[in-house]
Amino acid sequence: MSRLFSILILLGLVLGVAVGWAVNTQMAPAQALAIVDVLKLLTEMFLRLIKMIIAPLVFSTLVAGVAHMGAGSAVGRIGLKTVAWFFAASAVSLSLGAVMVTLLHPGAGLHLQTGNAAVDTGISASALTVRDFILHLIPTSFFKAMADNEILQIVVFSLLTGTAIAALGERAKALVGLADQLVEVMLKITGYVMLAAPIAVFAAIAATVAQNGLVILLTYGKFIAGFYASLGALWLLLIIAGLCIIGPRIFALIGTLRDPILLAFSTASSEAAFPKTLEQLRRFGVPRRIGGFVLPLGYSFNLDGSMMYCTFATLFIAQAYDVTLSPGQIGTMLLLLMLTSKGMAGVPRASLVVIAATLAFFGIPEAGLLLILGIDQFLDMGRSATNVVGNAVAAAVAAKWENALEAGPADEAPQGAAP
Repeated sequence: MSRLFSILILLGLVLGVAVGWAVNTQMAPAQALAIVDVLKLLTEMFLRLIKMIIAPLVFSTLVAGVAHMGAGSAVGRIGLKTVAWFFAASAVSLSLGAVMVTLLHPGAGLHLQTGNAAVDTGISASALTVRDFILHLIPTSFFKAMADNEILQIVVFSLLTGTAIAALGERAKALVGLADQLVEVMLKITGYVMLAAPIAVFAAIAATVAQNGLVILLTYGKFIAGFYASLGALWLLLIIAGLCIIGPRIFALIGTLRDPILLAFSTASSEAAFPKTLEQLRRFGVPRRIGGFVLPLGYSFNLDGSMMYCTFATLFIAQAYDVTLSPGQIGTMLLLLMLTSKGMAGVPRASLVVIAATLAFFGIPEAGLLLILGIDQFLDMGRSATNVVGNAVAAAVAAKWENALEAGPADEAPQGAAP
């Protein structure tokens, strides 16, 4: 079933490119726009279905995961190790982005002029402040957080709920069972929703290509190629780190993640791949109590691909405007992004908001955002897939540190055995 799902996703991807190109080149603009609207409707329907199940899935998996850990010391121990990994991964992602954009210099030769007129990019740099982020962590109402799909707030409430249930012990046994049953129900619903994934992938890719055409990839070829080369380097570092901790099974993990990686890449949404990633981690051998604890935290605090993009895109814009930043300024930028990127999960068009805030902080023309707005969808595909890999590796590492990493079906099946 997993192989068939991957084939259907790839088929949707290929057909989407072909149909999108045909619409873009063969149809009148008005007709193309009408088709794009229909395709976007299909994609939006799928993403809404995903958003519909994310909040209850995150709540149930986190509550069940924390409750099964038992003592608060276990939660604290795993939590501290996980957060330490997240910050280390964030530092590597941000630093690697700065190194790669400096080496590749994709903005060289553009020599854009600052100009006097302000340009409205549609992105508010003031939408993200440290104060707002801290306050945003605490929900004023759990039900409002669920209704608004506020993942950060749901994570905070779920951690408190799971800890309280664990502290009650036997008296809350029924609640633990209820949380486990809710997880099973949500995973079953996820299975139903995922049946529509290949159609959503086709629609998302076709709409993007039909609207922008393939020529945009050639126009920004140097920037896109440089960014994807940087993501490739980050994947390599994540695999090496995983190899050092969990051994050769890291390659089996990447293979197991084939479906969620393709789904995240095709839909340009890390959120869309969350349920499938959780399922595949369990198949790999990460206990649900750990996967259900680490993965939601990762989706809130460990978006490796998005963080690299923030550094890469910000310095690319600086290069385009011939703005030279000193090593000290770049170091300050990395520290600033380390903090502001932790709030990305709760902000619409989060990466662009973070970039806008960073540009304003260093006096780099905010109009530079217009350089990347047109290709953001293509870049989002790569960073969403990278977010999946980064969070899955973090969950597997956490399980290994707890000596809880089990042998998955792929490890148990003898070579050549019937499935």
